[in-house]
Amino acid sequence: MNLSFYGAAKEVTGSCYCLETNGKKLLVDCGLQQGQDKKDDQKLPFKASDIGNVVLTHAHIDHSGRLPLLVKEGFNGKIYAIEATCDLISIMLRDSAHIQEMDAKWESKRARRAGKKEVLPLYSMADVENTLKCLEPCSYGEIMEIDDGIKINFVDAGHILGSASVEIFLSEGKEAKKIVFSGDIGNINQPIIKDPQCIREADYVVMESTYGDRDHKNNEDYTLELAKIIDKTLSQGGNVIIPSFAIGRTQGLLYLIREIKEKRLIANTDFPVYVDSPLATKATDLYDDDLHIYGDWQTKDIVKKGLNPLNFSNLEFTASVNESKAINYDPVPKVIITSSGMCEGGRVRHHLKHNLWKKECAVVFVGYQANGTLGRKLLDGAGKAGLFGEEIAVAASIYNFTGLSAHADRDGLMKWINCFDKKPEKIFVVHGEESVTDVFVESLNESGFSAVAPGYKEIYDLSKA
Repeated sequence: MNLSFYGAAKEVTGSCYCLETNGKKLLVDCGLQQGQDKKDDQKLPFKASDIGNVVLTHAHIDHSGRLPLLVKEGFNGKIYAIEATCDLISIMLRDSAHIQEMDAKWESKRARRAGKKEVLPLYSMADVENTLKCLEPCSYGEIMEIDDGIKINFVDAGHILGSASVEIFLSEGKEAKKIVFSGDIGNINQPIIKDPQCIREADYVVMESTYGDRDHKNNEDYTLELAKIIDKTLSQGGNVIIPSFAIGRTQGLLYLIREIKEKRLIANTDFPVYVDSPLATKATDLYDDDLHIYGDWQTKDIVKKGLNPLNFSNLEFTASVNESKAINYDPVPKVIITSSGMCEGGRVRHHLKHNLWKKECAVVFVGYQANGTLGRKLLDGAGKAGLFGEEIAVAASIYNFTGLSAHADRDGLMKWINCFDKKPEKIFVVHGEESVTDVFVESLNESGFSAVAPGYKEIYDLSKA
């Protein structure tokens, strides 16, 4: 029984792990690498046709984004995921393929002018359609045998709609082991989504550590804090730009802004809010459809009353490029929620170009910013930002709003691992920057666990780990 680490090893993005037992290989996640995590041109470090099946913890692109590449290169097994995750990746992967194709087209024009070969997309829309045929929708708490000696069970991870930790039961000959993959562990008391559910037993745990070296601010006051930022900025005549992940974070923001308006927490409660992301618009529609199933009790209570917890007055969803451009020529102060969440692509870069240099404006980060991304550079105090061939001065106020994070902080991570009745034999710490994984490993070991942070392509024999 071997466990290999093919991504998010002393890094945050590109989650990808492989279990091997009885001559069968099972992949857990197959995500895109982002920022400084990129390596090997996103190539898969294994033969795709050797993989029997895939288990997907949730829809975010750093966990799902290379699935079409896997299929393109010969994978023909099943991809097991919670039903809501299957719905979300159907839109997420199509959006990713569109970006891949557009980027390749743009880079090919430059290559031709330089007398170089054309650039091919990592995968195409056709590869995505073939990937979606592999999906096998699952439910929480349903133990399934998916191959010889391999059973799985999904447990709600409380991160985004359909997110899961995965219990995997392995048997080979007389040997039996249980390994748990945490997926991304959710932050407690966040809007819409239930808190992470406990798991009581495991021999091994592969555990995320995104915020393993710090705690979030007291998130009980995040609605009021966000209201203060919006009120101050709009009263100055500025716009509030919120780079946001299309799935999960955008819907959480809409929930909070609805509360801000309903509770009249700012002077002008009818301020305009734009969701400028076609992907976020589609994801919000899916959230609307599934909240009565997956939402927390507060959200279900709102739905039972016949209300929409993600809708309010003066909310606009923009579809076309022309509609997006028009936002920046409208002088009315407004809130603009747009992707990508790390400012690496998408419409957010256009909004930053038009607003970063204005001291009356604000940029509010509501999620993790990976090393090397524009979002991280702005958080680190960059005085200028390179956008579309221009150097844009940074005069707007920059806020890091960690209270809205969909990731558990250090205390939340420790609470989750301490749910186990008996300490696992080994905890493999992943999905964190190297300095963070080192700190979290030390915290775990000091608490009586046996923890290690694997490196990229490291392999562990689970019979000897």
